[in-house]
This record gives sequence, C-alpha cells and structure tokens, in this order.
Amino acid sequence: MRSVVDLPISLDRAGLAAWCRQWQVRELAVFGSVLRPDFGPASDLDFLVTFSPTAAWSLIDHERMRQELVDLLGRDVDLVSREGLERSANWIRRQMILESARPLDVQG
Repeated sequence: MRSVVDLPISLDRAGLAAWCRQWQVRELAVFGSVLRPDFGPASDLDFLVTFSPTAAWSLIDHERMRQELVDLLGRDVDLVSREGLERSANWIRRQMILESARPLDVQG
C-alpha cells in the first residue's frame, strides 16, 4: 500500500490515533471516493482497518467503532476489516480495495 500524500479533507489525526490505540489498530487506511476526484460533501469515508493479532472484537464492537468514527469525523463511515476482506470470496472487491488503500499516518 502506498502512503496517503494529500486528502481533500482534513482529519483529526490525534483523535484517530487515540481511536486506533483504544481499538488495538495496527494500521488504518483509506480507500474509495476520498482518493478520487468525485469525493464531495455528501461522500462517506471508507476505512480499511488492520487489528492487532490479539484483538477479538464482536459485531457489536465493530458497530461501536464505526459510530465513534462517524462522531469523530462528522461523516458517514464504512469500516472494513482487513482480516475479513482477505477471507472474502469476492476477489474483485478484495483486489480493488487492497490495491487502492492508502495508509494514514495517525501516530499519536
């Protein structure tokens, strides 16, 4: 994955760093419309999240994570787990996301 150089919006990097620590996130990446010219005020943010090997979150936890990002960033959020994506039978979606995802530098 190549690193994000410039995004069309500003993100609360300190807030994202705290969120990553809280949820044991090893890497947080963006993909989708935020990386394309069609990104606009109504666009959501798509995140690919790689968790620590010791993290074991439930479906309810994943929804809580997503809602915390919505509250932090003020936009709708799609949250995709890298582990789940890599197990997906939809190889086209998997390939498109993995090839386009750009990691965020959210070290706090």
